Amino acid sequence: MEQLSDELLIETYRKALDLNLNQDFIDLIYKELYKRSLHDRVKLTS
Repeated sequence: MEQLSDELLIETYRKALDLNLNQDFIDLIYKELYKRSLHDRVKLTS
C-alpha cells in the first residue's frame, strides 16, 4: 500500500465502493487512508 500515491489510493477506495468489492478490502484501503490522514478527502458513503 505504501507504494501507491495518495491520489491513486483515494481513487482505488472510491472505485472499490462503486464496485461494491469485499468489505475487508475496502476497510484495508480506508485504514491506509486514515494512516495517511487522507480520510477527510474522501466522501464517505454508506
